[in-house]
Amino acid sequence: MIRLEGVEKSFDGGHAALAGVDLDIAAGEIFGIIGRSGAGKSTLVRLLNGLERPSAGRVLVDGIDVATLRAEPLRALRRRIGMIFQNFGLLSSRTAAGNVALPLRIAGASSADIAAKVPALLDRVGLADHGGRYPAQLSGGQKQRVGIARALATGPDMLLCDEATSALDPETTRSILALIADLNRDLGLTILLITHEMDVVRQVCDRVAVLHTGRIVESGHVADLFLDPQAPETHALLAEAGEDTDAADPGFAGTILRFTLEGGATWEPVLTRIARETGVDFAILGGRIGRFKTARYGQFTLGLTGGDTEAAIAALRRHGRVAA
Repeated sequence: MIRLEGVEKSFDGGHAALAGVDLDIAAGEIFGIIGRSGAGKSTLVRLLNGLERPSAGRVLVDGIDVATLRAEPLRALRRRIGMIFQNFGLLSSRTAAGNVALPLRIAGASSADIAAKVPALLDRVGLADHGGRYPAQLSGGQKQRVGIARALATGPDMLLCDEATSALDPETTRSILALIADLNRDLGLTILLITHEMDVVRQVCDRVAVLHTGRIVESGHVADLFLDPQAPETHALLAEAGEDTDAADPGFAGTILRFTLEGGATWEPVLTRIARETGVDFAILGGRIGRFKTARYGQFTLGLTGGDTEAAIAALRRHGRVAA
């Protein structure tokens, strides 16, 4: 659905916002782009909808080179791409219904079509009774739901979410992410989610790429990046989010390793069984149990002492992932 081939983007003064980005996003998946401020995330979004043009390389959306489009073909492409923003982008002088209707009016939809579509869109995002309210009368989460309904108005097949939850509290963030996941599942939308929050990626994305100073330093399935990160920048982002379990007491007198369980194995008494079988004592030096979308995982930094350590490590490998 989306492909970037050697994409570079430089601005006046020679500043390179993107430097040689290659990326493939499949139709129907939720793909996360994560990185700190200044990494180039928003620039990447603006290339996808043609608000910026690459200095080098190609940006392809459903096989179409975005940089070659002008006028009506570009407007037609943008109608296929819904945008959701951090600051909601609602017009304060229009009601929720009026904001949702705006892209339909711009696209030339008839009054009858607008009258039929707007209530259905508001109902789709859980705001059936809020159409007559103005943005000032809505909470942050409700404003973002209006923004999502507006993004859906022209019937897009992809959504670009640029820090869509950054202005929301944790509980509201979870509800908005659940709505995004529902839209992906029910409508088959391809969703690109730009964020600096690791927890957002963990909750909703299928795959993720880590962007650092204009380059993708690591990409893959969410579970792989969280449970076995390779790039230093990925480790740093995980540590800042409290997701990295690598830290251990350097004074521990024994073997230290990282052990990961996934799916149903997370709830099994694996360590107890292996301790009985091998005589090894396990000390849990760090760790967490969490969830990727619908899949559970547990990751622990373990200290092993006594007994048959080699047999214990072999048994751990049979049940999950082991890393030194």
